[in-house]
Amino acid sequence: MMAAKDFIVAIELGSSKVTGIAGKKNLDGSIQVLAVVKEDSSSFIRKGVVYNIEKTAQCLTNIVKKLTVQLKTEITQVYVGIGGQSIHSVRNVITKDLPADTIVTQDMVVELMDANRSMQYPDQEILDVAGQEYKVDSQYQIEPVGIQCSHLEGNFLNILQRKAFYKSLNSCFEMAEIGIAELYLAPLALADSVLTESEKRSGCALVDIGADTTTVSVYHKNILRHLAVIPLGSNNITKDIASLQMEEQDAEKMKLKYGCAYTENNEIDNNMKYSIDADRQVECRKFIEIVEGRLEEIIENVWFQVPNDLCDKLLGGIILTGGGSNMKNIEKAFRNHTHIDKIRIAKFVTQTITSSNPEINAKNGTMNTVLGLLAKGDISCAGNAIDPNGDLFAIKQTGTINTEQRKARQATETDPGVIRTEREKQQAEEEARRKKEEEERIEREKAEAEAREQARIKKENSAINKGWKWLKKFGKTMIEEEE
Repeated sequence: MMAAKDFIVAIELGSSKVTGIAGKKNLDGSIQVLAVVKEDSSSFIRKGVVYNIEKTAQCLTNIVKKLTVQLKTEITQVYVGIGGQSIHSVRNVITKDLPADTIVTQDMVVELMDANRSMQYPDQEILDVAGQEYKVDSQYQIEPVGIQCSHLEGNFLNILQRKAFYKSLNSCFEMAEIGIAELYLAPLALADSVLTESEKRSGCALVDIGADTTTVSVYHKNILRHLAVIPLGSNNITKDIASLQMEEQDAEKMKLKYGCAYTENNEIDNNMKYSIDADRQVECRKFIEIVEGRLEEIIENVWFQVPNDLCDKLLGGIILTGGGSNMKNIEKAFRNHTHIDKIRIAKFVTQTITSSNPEINAKNGTMNTVLGLLAKGDISCAGNAIDPNGDLFAIKQTGTINTEQRKARQATETDPGVIRTEREKQQAEEEARRKKEEEERIEREKAEAEAREQARIKKENSAINKGWKWLKKFGKTMIEEEE
């Protein structure tokens, strides 16, 4: 393979594995996957969250080095998906009363957005904001600018994560000295790659069943209405099977071989047994009850996350994806517990992908998120070609990012998904502080100048008054003398 000159790199930090992928975007919109690298992450990532920064940084370094070797080109930056436990959405409303018949301006809308962004949540970081409708007097509008009203209301969906989790993720890339091209909210990248416009518009729930977590994203009228990460996944089923006196690796094999999300009672043979190994067996009914019991709990938790006002508006149905969606009869299990008839399994992304990688070509839902992140990339991550005679393992990532390119693609409220890195956040806060100090300095100087002017006028007036009083007194004396 020749050195690749132009490609995008995306990294997904999952609970069971960290996946790095490099791909080239073609002019027709299709993506050619050039390299895929995976590393086990179960010892340092739990529930989709980094808890050992040093081990995660080492893993990221390994992934970037392996991709660099395969691509024969340095990697200058990567796209990163942020997800995992504690991510959840909170609705927020900001209101503004206006004089009668005021025409709404863009500045008024920005003021509402800024007021929402400045909301404080204890121990929580606002990762992103999904703008909802604006209420203009009593009417809901997506675009309120130019409409007359006396009351303006901004409805926002704030996506939060615990500050500690957000900082840990940023610290890993800092420690590994890997530049972040963009931090992207992984569930939104996934949704944009597996949902159809029709599903988002008519209302749907996207359920991504991972190893340790299940992510629920609810859409209606093309807008994200709710996002939550449930700390339950397909690994919980494996652990429950392991309670039947077996090792977890054997339990995982049994889940993949015999696991079924729903079995009719009259189809269960009470005398039948499933083999654990050559010497041991487990009762068929017991196994089925354990699998179905845990899956039922996951489905109930998923359905609990759908807001009450949207339960009857999911005309696009429920879309399942992720490794856990491969279990036999999973659609039937979801139908039984949610009473939603329209259930679809998203085995693959909607983009055209060409690859020789068997895991991608398996189209089983496990690679959908990382492919969604790859699809979001629009800046080349390629650096210089590597000298084939040089030391490949002496490669040092530059961690540099083209700030002009980044500024040109600042996230907006209408295009949710892009998250500022901690460094960017600090720079923005520093910039805001400098701006505020400058405004305060100008105000102070203005106030001082006004005070000086008033003092001068007062002084002048005082001198004039004194002169006038003297003249009056002098005039009076002259008249008295003449008399």
